[in-house]
Amino acid sequence: MPKSRNVLEEVIARLKAVYGRPAPPAVVDPLELILLENVAYLVGDEQREKAFEALRERIGTTPESILSAPDAALLEVARLGGINARQRAQRLQLIARIALEEFEGDLRWALKQPLAQARKSLKLFPAIGDPGAEKILLFSRSHRVLALDSNGLRVLVRLGFGEERKNYAATYRSAQDAIRDYLRDDYGWLIRAHQLLRRHGQELCRRSQPVCAACSLTDFCRFYQVGRVSHRPGTGGRARQPRA
Repeated sequence: MPKSRNVLEEVIARLKAVYGRPAPPAVVDPLELILLENVAYLVGDEQREKAFEALRERIGTTPESILSAPDAALLEVARLGGINARQRAQRLQLIARIALEEFEGDLRWALKQPLAQARKSLKLFPAIGDPGAEKILLFSRSHRVLALDSNGLRVLVRLGFGEERKNYAATYRSAQDAIRDYLRDDYGWLIRAHQLLRRHGQELCRRSQPVCAACSLTDFCRFYQVGRVSHRPGTGGRARQPRA
């Protein structure tokens, strides 16, 4: 882990200088965030947003509107979100039923529970694990956590916050443990940190062929430093870089 107490704030400040200040999230309602996650699969952000806007405009995002919608209408919306459309249309109906049966159609009270219980409540919904639950808690401003998608997680692990473990969930918790003492108690900063780390992982700190030469974080980056040492003369050839 980086030693400086303020290194994470410096990382976020540098990313903001590169990418600019992100716009606030367009979706912040907890149920809508769950629907946004499930309305599409293996598509880019733009297509996911298109499918979600179709759901919002043609059907609505309340449990009642989804359950009263014709199956054909839900299927049409789901097709905008990529493959397995029929399965995703059924998931939208399942989400609506869970929202009504478990939360009386209003998730806000559940998110006011202590963090562990709020996270557990959200994981009742399909496709919502710890990372997705924490994103909902952050974007809805229910709990101050730095949620991470796979791109943001990769960036932090390469920087030295946490270690890659045997499975994704363990790696995620390792990074969360490592950053806990570095976080600001500020929803706006935490949301921007999530957005900037995600964008950096998408554009430069990619899983394959990261563009280290264009990165402003190399002086902090364990992944880069190990790779650079491995290419020095007399090091006995290329060392194995950290997996990402």
